[in-house]
Amino acid sequence: MKHKMIDGNNVSYVVSELSDSDAVEWDRYVDQHPEGTLFHKFAWASLIKEVLHQKPRYLKAQNSAGNIVGVLPLVNLKSVVFGNFLVSMPYFNYGGVLADSEEVASVLVNASTDIADKLNVSHVQYRCSSECMTESFPVAKHKVNMILDLPESQDALGKSIGSKRRSQIKRPIREGVSHKIGGRELIDDFYEVFCINMRDLGTPVYSKKLFESIFDTFPDNTNICVVYWEGKPVSTGFLMHYKNKLEIPWASTVRYANRISVNMYLYWQILSYAIETGFKQFDFGRSTVDAGTYKFKKQWGAQPQQCYWYHYVPKGKKLPDLSPDNESFGLAIKVWQKLPIPITKIIGPHIVKAIP
Repeated sequence: MKHKMIDGNNVSYVVSELSDSDAVEWDRYVDQHPEGTLFHKFAWASLIKEVLHQKPRYLKAQNSAGNIVGVLPLVNLKSVVFGNFLVSMPYFNYGGVLADSEEVASVLVNASTDIADKLNVSHVQYRCSSECMTESFPVAKHKVNMILDLPESQDALGKSIGSKRRSQIKRPIREGVSHKIGGRELIDDFYEVFCINMRDLGTPVYSKKLFESIFDTFPDNTNICVVYWEGKPVSTGFLMHYKNKLEIPWASTVRYANRISVNMYLYWQILSYAIETGFKQFDFGRSTVDAGTYKFKKQWGAQPQQCYWYHYVPKGKKLPDLSPDNESFGLAIKVWQKLPIPITKIIGPHIVKAIP
């Protein structure tokens, strides 16, 4: 696909789909853009295609000199249950268009809606962390990313969270917990806790291959923290970093360990690691305002950063509700919570790859 498009200032741009030869220039553009994230990087396209078997439709805009002036990473998700739609970016909190100007952004979005119409999708979702769309698309603002500006020392962090939370952190220490922060060697322990937690939540689980592939693709950007109690992994966080920010896309704790506040210990160790390593911010991930996870993250001092999830809905289509809060998924969630863990590991990856 290649389009020559003209913006409102009569400047022409060529919009085309990504090829492997564009990788270096694409990543260079993401690295220099102030809103570029790790999840805009080129390598996700092949990872998603090979591991999750969904089709990337990455778009780049070039000026008359052939330089990239804007990018839009899109993925076409398809399944019998959830339908056919496009997301930038699925599975993560960040995506959307990056561009040198509003005009370039508009050109890329117009190209994406052309693709949407040709593919007969139900909708396109653009996950932006700012008001990045000039088009009058409906926008969902029910989610926020919880961001903590990290203090200069662990002592300063301890003072900021107050005596109650400090005592909660000491409780698991008295119970004899320990932790490790490492790399690929901790995947098995991470995945054991992750699968149990996802089953208990009624959520299909990703394959272990996905996490292995993330380590293989981004070895310098990825770590795992695991907390152990009585010789078993009971709490864990999958960590990814980019620029000056450390993020936790996945965190899990087995339910029986909640009684000793082991998740407080987990986050204390992760935040201490972030401070010692020199990161400036910690991203707790997205939450619904005033929900339980929002309040948990807020107690650490995290502040909400509004998510802007824009939607293009082709004429004659209706935006589906794919959120876990959809009542039609209620029975499926209850059934999933009763499945044996080995079964969820087999079935889950085939389902979750189509859930954005």
